Amino acid sequence: MSELVTGEAVALELRPAKLPSRALAVLLDLVAAVTVYVVVSIALVAATASLDPAAQTAISLALFLLLLVGIPMAVETLSHGRSLGKMACGLRVVRDDGGPIRFRHALVRGLIGVIEILMTMGVVACIASLVSSRGRRLGDVFAGTLVVRERLPVGPVGSVPPPPPWLAGRFSGLDLSAVPDGLWLAVRQYLTRMRQLDPQVGHAMAERLAADLAERTGAPVPQGVPAAAYLAAVVQERQAREARRAFGHGAGGAAATGGGPAGVSGPAGVYAPPPVHRTAPPAAYPSRPADSSAPAGSSSPSVPSAPAAPHTPVSAPPVAEGPSTGFVPPA
Repeated sequence: MSELVTGEAVALELRPAKLPSRALAVLLDLVAAVTVYVVVSIALVAATASLDPAAQTAISLALFLLLLVGIPMAVETLSHGRSLGKMACGLRVVRDDGGPIRFRHALVRGLIGVIEILMTMGVVACIASLVSSRGRRLGDVFAGTLVVRERLPVGPVGSVPPPPPWLAGRFSGLDLSAVPDGLWLAVRQYLTRMRQLDPQVGHAMAERLAADLAERTGAPVPQGVPAAAYLAAVVQERQAREARRAFGHGAGGAAATGGGPAGVSGPAGVYAPPPVHRTAPPAAYPSRPADSSAPAGSSSPSVPSAPAAPHTPVSAPPVAEGPSTGFVPPA
């Protein structure tokens, strides 16, 4: 990656294009330009057969400069640095500050490209690109431009690596309420990209993030625990708490408002623990017929007495007659 600083003092990380991709893009551009040049030349020769040789030579030279120099410059200017070959290879020409090129940049690149690409068969351009740390040819140096890659190879999806097994659940007592979202984001970005960093830089960054996290939580980093493993374990603990808050409390609230007892099959009791009365002896829970109403004074002490109600069909939901499991709560 190459760091470019814009006029607003903003650092841009761009990946300069190297010689193989640039050579392929130039080759595609030349093939397209030469094909158009040959077709137009044949038509032009047939149309100017009556002219003298000097006029034909002047027209051929003007056509050469137009198709191999003028049109590529116009295309790069209008497309903001992308010719046909560059679009196929995922490249773009930008200024040194990362901005889009203009006509003067394309003009300088095109005129010097005639010398270093067309007249020398690309030898000068290849040598200059190999010598430059950013892969720039002479046209880029004089024009103040840089060819960068727009399409980067797709890498593995950035995910937080799990902590070592011996750290699982070790930080369950930490107070994470004082940790700001910006610090969580920085820790997550470090964990997802730490394999791409230099080992020394990554270690220093992990130490700094671990110190900031320990200062926010009020508990120091345990002795013998690497900083990166500590960060991964704390992030995993935060994710576990968020999962419990999202699913466990939501299920409890649904059970409280759903009107059904905990443990009954259904959405309200999915995450609830099994009821205690199922493991009690059957004798402590007298059964109650579902199709008969309870006479006054014959129910258990926990159920208030009520006058006899008319027969209710089985399909109707029970009204104030206890849980729907067919059991009476214990006394």
